[in-house]
Amino acid sequence: MRMSRDAYVLLCNHFRQRNWLHSSRSITFEEKMAMFFILIGHNERMRMVKRRFQHSTETIHRCFYEVLDGMMKFAREVIVQTSNPSTNASEQHMRLMQFFPGAIGALDGTLVHAVVPVDQQTRYRGRGKGDCFQNILGICNFDMIFTFVWAGWEGIAHDSRVLKEVAFNPTSGFQFPPPDKYYLCDAAYTNTRGFMAPYRGTRYWLADFRRQRALTKEEKFNHAHAQLRNVIERAYGVLKARFPILKQMAPFPFRTQRDIVIACFAVHNFIRKWNIHDELFMSCDEDNLFAEVHEGGSDTTSAHDMEWGSQGVEYMANLRDNIASQMMPNE
Repeated sequence: MRMSRDAYVLLCNHFRQRNWLHSSRSITFEEKMAMFFILIGHNERMRMVKRRFQHSTETIHRCFYEVLDGMMKFAREVIVQTSNPSTNASEQHMRLMQFFPGAIGALDGTLVHAVVPVDQQTRYRGRGKGDCFQNILGICNFDMIFTFVWAGWEGIAHDSRVLKEVAFNPTSGFQFPPPDKYYLCDAAYTNTRGFMAPYRGTRYWLADFRRQRALTKEEKFNHAHAQLRNVIERAYGVLKARFPILKQMAPFPFRTQRDIVIACFAVHNFIRKWNIHDELFMSCDEDNLFAEVHEGGSDTTSAHDMEWGSQGVEYMANLRDNIASQMMPNE
């Protein structure tokens, strides 16, 4: 795991102050935390940890779940909605935000490797080599701090379906933006009130504009939208670079795998919120070094569009057209 010693010490102190973890008769607080982060941060297996710390597999297993339980409490504290403006905004970011004053963050899904029983693999199997994945829905602000995370969906689930199910699930804790605010999302999602998507059937991804600049108002809008929404792709990139277990999950029970994902998001937020010196965040600049390879959602209208309500769709379509029109004289 690419995590500085300062970040680790501060995190341990935070857990100690909250009484989320204690030393036991034979194992210290520090040992428990170290074993946990070796397992999820370096993606090592139990047998290696057993050899290194000279404890039984049963003891290591128990300590792991003690820390993971604390991590779930920690996640509820650090993965929360925030109204704080961006503190790391570049001049380009501030210029783009003039066109999107209602944007309060970016929303997107990502895939995390999963280990599931054979009889369930069809629902979790993704593209390519046939590996299994859990589908994660995340929202982050423009400081790359995640304000909402929902893990555990089947890998084959469409992004729009995941959002609809989570948004209207009263137990998810999902918060719709205020009436005049919205999340930026890609074309896999419905362009409706609270969720601003790009124009479909028009160039969108940043790579699409490297050879030819945006020409029409729709292309100008899509280019600006993609530049701002790219923050969540970079945030996912930093997260996965820090925690290799997200690319090759250990064979824990699936609920544990889901909780491990949440723990990784919580540590990510902790490092960013506490302004801890961190090489990964420092290296994550506008050249998209840590941007994810986009798995891609459908760029065509899906049946889910019909379920958000025509008034919300019309409202956001008009707002999007107004923003696009404002961009035409500014090139």
